[in-house]
Amino acid sequence: MKRVFLPLCLAALLLLSACREAEAGDAKPVIYLYPEEETEVTVRLDYDGTLTCTYPAYEDGWTVTAAPDGTLRDESGQTYSYLYWEGVTRTEYNFSRGFCVPGADTAAFLEDALSRLGLTRREANEFIVYWLPRMEPNSYNLICFQSEAYTDHARLTVTPEPDSLLRVFMAWSPLEVPVDLPAQDLPAFQREGFTLVEWGGAEIPSR
Repeated sequence: MKRVFLPLCLAALLLLSACREAEAGDAKPVIYLYPEEETEVTVRLDYDGTLTCTYPAYEDGWTVTAAPDGTLRDESGQTYSYLYWEGVTRTEYNFSRGFCVPGADTAAFLEDALSRLGLTRREANEFIVYWLPRMEPNSYNLICFQSEAYTDHARLTVTPEPDSLLRVFMAWSPLEVPVDLPAQDLPAFQREGFTLVEWGGAEIPSR
């Protein structure tokens, strides 16, 4: 995934736009699978970047048996809570709309935003525990949840195909002073049938 507004805002946003061209890391995208009944599921990731870590190991995709409570089991009987991957990419993320949040308010902001986006309390808790230590100490954080800017470069093919698909990806940058930008809409998500949920993020260093 931080007082003067107008000139500083424009300058900061221009610098952040330049940062998009630098290589950034997609950190801890995790994939949860919730079928209506125990189901063998194959997930393949077509990523416009280089994978740096996966767990369980990603070869020609992941194939697991998924239970309705989200527990995943591989062919050896090992169980997992989710499928995990990280990578580096030169993707340009969209910061035209979003939120400038004081570091001290990060936990409260994420609790509200992730609930509105459709994560369960367990999923949101795992998201916040991962990102909060990096974000809370900053003066401010510029936070923008991505859609096509993320999903177009990290494409998923899932067999069988989910009935509902939620992919929450937060690009963010630490800031010393606040910036003013249009607020981002956070659409609600309805879970129906076999549901796949993913969350992840990328920190874009400020300059």
